[in-house]
Amino acid sequence: MINCQNITKIYQSGNSLTTVLKDVSFEIKKGEFVAIIGPSGSGKSTLMHILGALDRPTSGSYFLDGKNMLELSDDELASIRSQKIGFVFQSFNLLRRSTVLRNVILPLVYDNKTPKNERSGRAEKALMAVGLDKDRWHHLSNQLSGGQMQRVAIARALVNDPDLILADEPTGNLDSKTGDIVLDTFQKLNQEKGHTIILITHEKYVAEHADRMIEVKDGMIVSDKSSNHDGLKTK
Repeated sequence: MINCQNITKIYQSGNSLTTVLKDVSFEIKKGEFVAIIGPSGSGKSTLMHILGALDRPTSGSYFLDGKNMLELSDDELASIRSQKIGFVFQSFNLLRRSTVLRNVILPLVYDNKTPKNERSGRAEKALMAVGLDKDRWHHLSNQLSGGQMQRVAIARALVNDPDLILADEPTGNLDSKTGDIVLDTFQKLNQEKGHTIILITHEKYVAEHADRMIEVKDGMIVSDKSSNHDGLKTK
């Protein structure tokens, strides 16, 4: 599904050049649950932005479902983001004065390809998939707990039935118990629904919920391991 070869990203500020990613290469198959782990400044967030078609590498190649993402226009990339990729962020990014249902429906409104009479049904299906109780669906998002808000954010990412879900530090603002519930939600979506999920984190405990862990340090991949959840073993 994903093929990255020799991805390099260099930022320029005045006369200064900073290399954030250095010749990063890996593949991810459809249906995998992968964690990309690394400390702050390791390049993992930059890599996520490239995978999510939010940024372009300085050099290298990135293919998503066989399409060369570096050859596409900004409009074509925007279309792929809306149809193929669901984003989940640490800060939830919900409209706080809108209802849960309205928040989840919004991507369908912006995409404008789903008939109005189908939008609520698709949003309800996404909310059921993340296990949010129906009695919360008509609450304003600012009336929810942190864990409930994150599940709404996951439902919003699911509503367009994307091929790929990118989650950037999704448990960063949650306590450990609530974080476990959110991570269990990702595991169920992967195992029962077959969604391909890439989880960005700096915490090893969080990364171990995935089936594979790619470790990034100083802009390079330093390890790529699979997990049977009884301990990690190198591929």
